[in-house]
Amino acid sequence: MRPGTTSDTADGAAEVARELPASFRFGSATASYQIEGAVREDGRGPSIWDTFSHTPGRTRNGDTGDVACDHYHRWREDIGLMSDLGLDAYRLSIAWPRIQPDGRGRPEPRGLAFYDRLVDGLLSAGIDPVVTLYHWDLPQALEDRGGWTVRETAEAFGEYAGHVAAALGDRVSMWTTLNEPWCSAYLGYASGVHAPGRTEPEGALRAVHHLNLAHGLGVQAVRAELGEAARCSVTLNLHALLPADPSSAADRDAVRRLDALANRAFTGPMLDGAYPPDLLADTAEVTDWSFVRDGDTAVAHQRLDALGVNYYTTTTVRAWDGTTERSSEDGHAPSRHTPWVAAGDRVEFVAVPGQRTDMGWLVDPDGLRDLLLDVHRRYPELPLMVTENGAAFPDTVGPNGAVDDPDRLEYVRRHLGAVAEAIRAGADVRGYFLWSLLDNFEWSWGYDRRFGIVRVDYETLRRTAKSSARFYRDVIREHRAGRP
Repeated sequence: MRPGTTSDTADGAAEVARELPASFRFGSATASYQIEGAVREDGRGPSIWDTFSHTPGRTRNGDTGDVACDHYHRWREDIGLMSDLGLDAYRLSIAWPRIQPDGRGRPEPRGLAFYDRLVDGLLSAGIDPVVTLYHWDLPQALEDRGGWTVRETAEAFGEYAGHVAAALGDRVSMWTTLNEPWCSAYLGYASGVHAPGRTEPEGALRAVHHLNLAHGLGVQAVRAELGEAARCSVTLNLHALLPADPSSAADRDAVRRLDALANRAFTGPMLDGAYPPDLLADTAEVTDWSFVRDGDTAVAHQRLDALGVNYYTTTTVRAWDGTTERSSEDGHAPSRHTPWVAAGDRVEFVAVPGQRTDMGWLVDPDGLRDLLLDVHRRYPELPLMVTENGAAFPDTVGPNGAVDDPDRLEYVRRHLGAVAEAIRAGADVRGYFLWSLLDNFEWSWGYDRRFGIVRVDYETLRRTAKSSARFYRDVIREHRAGRP
């Protein structure tokens, strides 16, 4: 019986459920620009992704998020899907341009009202709202004044966070400041494959710092509104980096260099209170970091109640000396500009054999286990949440309209198993948010890649639960049945 058939799926769900502790929480995640649509309704201002996606040549097929999944109008239906799955929690993001169309100033009441209704709807369905304050849709007005390369944007973020906290209050179970600031900084300002599409290496490092500062200001603002008991987190796409030859000092140093840029550039200020010295030394040819002011890293270093970890794949690298033809594979959309500031001409990304998703990413559940254990060893007192994990695979729509996606189902099963292994080895992992609830606008890939466990017909906007959704539902049911 191949994976995905009824009997096999039920047995697999029960096995996964038994492996996870009774307190473990199951959720799913989305992002505002990817699903909401309604980009010109109820006072919403333009975001950098509106501008970027409407610029010819920036997205696959010229796709935009103008309609996306129309979640803005269909949120009740989508909560119904979540309820059918039995989700414990739902990770949503707030569209900053809905709250402050120009990025600053008095909040737009109609924007706040939408999220007020959404949060109340989730709570009525028994689903905890986990709110991400920033998932890449910066108000265009702030980008026009410099975007994340300037300090004003971090200060504006703190004000925005305070407005949202005041409106939604203590109904939110966890406040997450930023989603994947690595992408915002390096893909947005270095390689240019994400909005705003700039290719400025020093600007990318400025963005790194101002995102770190924004995180700290955001936590401070939330707790200023709601008190010190407000639960706060940040979500990082920590890169799981492997040397092509573990015995090679040069390959290990290539890993160190990328780890500084991708991981410790954020965990340093946020979790340790300082930038790592090797990062500053590695990037000295690009910037002197004089934009970091006294006290900034102390602001970034706020007490957190959890760290969100997004994981999709591992990346194997080796040192490159410029004498051989180099592979350009790094798991991201193609660009003639590198996101790897001050490292792109020193490191080669190595393709290793194995199954790959539609994104070209290697399927490697062991990498998730090892990453969680590594983060736990570094920060043993900090609870972890897997805030994104999932895969883009092609779906098969049957004659009766059913959607079979055995590859995605198996991906979810194996990665949940990896989380269970990490927990058994000592990692304090509290929950798992599957990416994504819905097929959606996949950034520069447009609608060409499908990550959802629920299929969206982009012509009719009809939702259809895939076999992976049914598997996830069964895991949650089996797990809930075993809770005391």
